Amino acid sequence: MGSKLRIRADELQLPWLKAKGFELSLGRVAREWEEEEGPTPMPDIASLREWDKRLLKRYKPFYLPFCDLCCLCTFGKCDLSKGKRGACGIDMGGQLSRIVLLSCCIGASTHCGHARHMLDELIEKYGRDYPLDVGGENVYLEAPIIRLVTGIKPRTLGDLEDVLDYCETELVHLLSCVHTGQEGDNLDFESKVFHAGMIDHVVMEVADIAQVSAFGFPKADPEAHLVELGMGVIDSSKPVILVIGHNVPPAIGVADYLAKAGLEDKVEVCGICCTAIDLSRYSRKAKIVGPISFQLRFVRSGVADVIMVDEQCIRTDILQEAQKVNAVLITTHYKNLQGLPDRTKDPVDQIVEDLVEGKLPGAAILDPEKAGEVAVKVAMQIAPKRRKMGLIPTEERLMEESRRCTSCFSCVRSCPNTLPIPEALAEAGRGNLKPLSDLYEPCVGCGKCEQEGVCPVGIKPHTLIVGAHRREIAEEKFKMRTGRGAIQDIEIRRVGQPIVMGEIPGVVAFVGCSNFPGSWKEVARMAEEFARRKYIICTTGCSAMAIGMYRDENGQSLYETYPGVFDAGGIVNCGSCVSNSHIAGAAIKIASIFAKRRLRANYEEIADYIHNRVGAVGVAWGAYSQKASSIASGFWRLGIPVIVGPHGSKYRRALLGRKEDREVWKVIDARTGKEAYVGPVPEHLFFMAETVEEAMVAIPKLCMRASDTTKGRSIKLNHYIDLHRRLFGDLPDDLHLFVRTVADIPVTMKEEVMAFLKEKGWKEFENPNPDPTLVPRLIRVKEG
Repeated sequence: MGSKLRIRADELQLPWLKAKGFELSLGRVAREWEEEEGPTPMPDIASLREWDKRLLKRYKPFYLPFCDLCCLCTFGKCDLSKGKRGACGIDMGGQLSRIVLLSCCIGASTHCGHARHMLDELIEKYGRDYPLDVGGENVYLEAPIIRLVTGIKPRTLGDLEDVLDYCETELVHLLSCVHTGQEGDNLDFESKVFHAGMIDHVVMEVADIAQVSAFGFPKADPEAHLVELGMGVIDSSKPVILVIGHNVPPAIGVADYLAKAGLEDKVEVCGICCTAIDLSRYSRKAKIVGPISFQLRFVRSGVADVIMVDEQCIRTDILQEAQKVNAVLITTHYKNLQGLPDRTKDPVDQIVEDLVEGKLPGAAILDPEKAGEVAVKVAMQIAPKRRKMGLIPTEERLMEESRRCTSCFSCVRSCPNTLPIPEALAEAGRGNLKPLSDLYEPCVGCGKCEQEGVCPVGIKPHTLIVGAHRREIAEEKFKMRTGRGAIQDIEIRRVGQPIVMGEIPGVVAFVGCSNFPGSWKEVARMAEEFARRKYIICTTGCSAMAIGMYRDENGQSLYETYPGVFDAGGIVNCGSCVSNSHIAGAAIKIASIFAKRRLRANYEEIADYIHNRVGAVGVAWGAYSQKASSIASGFWRLGIPVIVGPHGSKYRRALLGRKEDREVWKVIDARTGKEAYVGPVPEHLFFMAETVEEAMVAIPKLCMRASDTTKGRSIKLNHYIDLHRRLFGDLPDDLHLFVRTVADIPVTMKEEVMAFLKEKGWKEFENPNPDPTLVPRLIRVKEG
């Protein structure tokens, strides 16, 4: 399959035609590709339904309704409790899976819209023929997800347009499925959820390989540079520009203008969330404040003179928050205009004058380069006037405010983490600020405790918590490795066999938002634990920042202690949210490069390989947005399990395996065509852990696979048993389900484990090492 031939001209004048904005599309241009096309190029909603059903047979959806009503149409409200159906006929299972699909469509559409916006801008600037390059000679297989799903082998920015055309079509069809009077079966809704997730991974890959290629980000570089991280690294003596969001071109506009004007050392540029990571991939001068949860606290510190926002993960009250500290807000994306006037076509000097003189609280500037120039000029002129006006109180004022608390606990009821705010305020009122300061790390920075009507006497708990932590904030000075992008082919060749054999015990991806149930350091603790155990650690986005904001026993961040290579014991920061595609891409590459499975448009076979052989698990400890659900569902379709933290239960659904049901844990031995029981590996596809300890024990268990060699299974069992015993004090009660043969048992634990197995009446598996598959057409030889 090739790409469409597109010709576009701003003005076209021929003897017989005059046209503006001319565009011509000429079908598809066939291109040679050495690999034969697989069975599912550009799959539609139903193409991979049978594969989805195989997974859903193992991992049945478990729903957690918090509302018995459907309110989506004017037939209702319809009560769906106790087996009742709505006026359209839908039941509770269908309704809840329908809502999950809606959430995933929102998430995937958000990434797709981001990719389209980014690609259009890059094509306008660099042209359709601009070559894709994500790693030079180190990355021959440069777009594994796109190749796998669409069958397209993209070489240029223009080739990515066809990919997005396909994805946009699929998302429209998926969204139409949630309309009243469409799908009624919950498992078919779940299959569509998987489809949305797969599309999400495709569009994330489009966005990242486009920006890596065009902006010159690190290209699959394990030694990508270290970036300063934390509120304490921001030099507030300079004019400060804060960038927030996910679409980096406007922030690059700031960096480019500073370089062009020779002002790089005169103005501080810092960021929050994924724009910050992507800006740091572009400019070594950029600094990262922290994850999304730092947004409110840093804005209220008053350090930023200009706040520039683009799209996604931005507080919708950012204009009001900016006005509280007299900072100027510049919006740069039509998705987030904040009610500000569009000044895109006005002269730069006029916009600057209006903003500096306070005639406007901010402006929408939809030209990234102009927005960058305006931001710099405004920051330099207003910084001396603002004098870093902030809202964080002095210690004396803080103690005075704390004494007004009536201990009504209204703030506690509004807090997602149920923090003990009244007790901490009582201590602060007596002059002891430590309990209040200790709430800083588990506070997710949502500000719900300060909303109107929560506190009857008007106390602002979040602001007081930040104030109590003022001295520690000044010492928030860390380093993280910026996003490296893709995984090199040579790295895959090096680790492919040890991963599939189980000798590298697993790949653990810590991804997602910062809606953590406790301190952000919990993510870092988990990453450090498994890096020490020689798992491969991957990370992106806010979780990558959380891992950086932790010092080990030597006073260094984990990025300074552990290498950035995709190998045992490495901690690999791939980049921003859209860089999650490189984690899925690495699993796909193992099947393609190491196992030499056909990649092109061959989704089912590759997913079957990954599910049965690649010990990988995702951990989204602070899962928060609709994007998190679509990212997770993309991993599910590849058969990769995902663990979320306690707040993940608010997604209202899990995909849980029934480990005692032997029938669902049978695979087909591709060598013989016979069924073989392999145990519950991996046990769940979507699982919520209530505590860090529960997650840490689940990780090694969910990395077990049907293809593990005895040596590999022994290594994985060693980690599972060791962690369970250390954290819970005894052997796992389901250990007998994962020991296939005596040779699987770790030597140092053999006597103890054998005694346990005897109590359970354990017997060796009849076929402990099948060539596992769930797909009958992949049977190579049938007996008889």
